[in-house]
Amino acid sequence: MDNTGYITLTRQMGLMREMQVVANNIANAATSGFRQEGLGFSEYVQDIKGGGSLSMGNGNVRQTSLVQGALSETGGTFDFAIEGDGFFLIETPEGERLTRAGSFTPNGEGDLVTFDGHRVLDAGGAPIFIPPNSGSIGVGPDGTISANGQFVGQVAIVQPNDTTNLIRENGVMFRADDGFEPAEMARVLQGFVEASNVDPISQLARMIEVQRAYEMGQSFLDSEDERVRRSMDAMMKSN
Repeated sequence: MDNTGYITLTRQMGLMREMQVVANNIANAATSGFRQEGLGFSEYVQDIKGGGSLSMGNGNVRQTSLVQGALSETGGTFDFAIEGDGFFLIETPEGERLTRAGSFTPNGEGDLVTFDGHRVLDAGGAPIFIPPNSGSIGVGPDGTISANGQFVGQVAIVQPNDTTNLIRENGVMFRADDGFEPAEMARVLQGFVEASNVDPISQLARMIEVQRAYEMGQSFLDSEDERVRRSMDAMMKSN
């Protein structure tokens, strides 16, 4: 395969990755707390002996959108939404993780947990315990939880030190290898959940664009393959 073929093949691989990202965004358009993802392309330039250079693009940089999703009122006692920048802090077997999905519930031991059973942590990194038969539960804008007017705990709201280096581990959970700090300006709303921030219309349009670009690249590769075959046949016949 010549340089032109390698360049086109690299482009095709990047477009395939972008198609997977776009399809995942569309599939999670109704997932609470989901953050839309995009794909960035990096360029590699190689000098060629005798002058000139060869440039290849590679789609390998995933970018997470942190735009606020719409807030939907549910009235649920343990449904929390963050207004502004910030994430809830949760405990998993692999360590502390961040999420915007705030549909929680107490488990059998009284710990506040996520839908997947991960414990929600307070500002000190400890699990939040909801006393049984605690009666009326209230949550303040700073995440403070009270039961019948008595302090129970405070939900941690944190902000990654480097938002560009968030690593997605599943649809709504992230790892922050560069650490995090308290999100001072964020507000917690009780009885609300944050919807996905995916724009389905723009994602569908992007999917069509990527599909057409991929088809054009595939057509070029097919034409190049046919050209090489004809050239080889002509050489064999001349011999």
